[in-house]
Amino acid sequence: MTMNIETTRFGALDIEDHKVLTFPDGLPGFEGLRLFTLVPHHTAEGGKGSPFVWLQSLEDGGLAFLAMEPQQAFPDYAPRITPADLAILSLTEEDARPRLYTLLTVPVGNPCGITANLMAPVVVNPGARLAKQVVLNTDQYGLRHRLLPTE
Repeated sequence: MTMNIETTRFGALDIEDHKVLTFPDGLPGFEGLRLFTLVPHHTAEGGKGSPFVWLQSLEDGGLAFLAMEPQQAFPDYAPRITPADLAILSLTEEDARPRLYTLLTVPVGNPCGITANLMAPVVVNPGARLAKQVVLNTDQYGLRHRLLPTE
């Protein structure tokens, strides 16, 4: 089956069931929205070489978050996910590693100032199609890690 949604960023999307991610608790600040999908980001030339994806709400066509896998920019990123959070995702510590995404912020008028929120990664169990934004209990990672060096 497929789900149809009209989005402000991508127009009409047909999302197959196996591409729907369920956030049992929603996202912080958006607790009422539980269904999302990952939409590849395409470059201005229409190519697929971008490291970015969009976390698109399937319940609010106007809500999409720019994201990426943090290891692409921060190869040593290795957050510890608590057993309680793993349980919500139907994972155990012995399971294969979940997919991690970091939400990005692009300052208006300054795309070179893009930052990654490493303190609250989105953790995905692709097999169960479950996801959760996990707030880490550490001061090792912050909310605004720059992706590009300052000039």
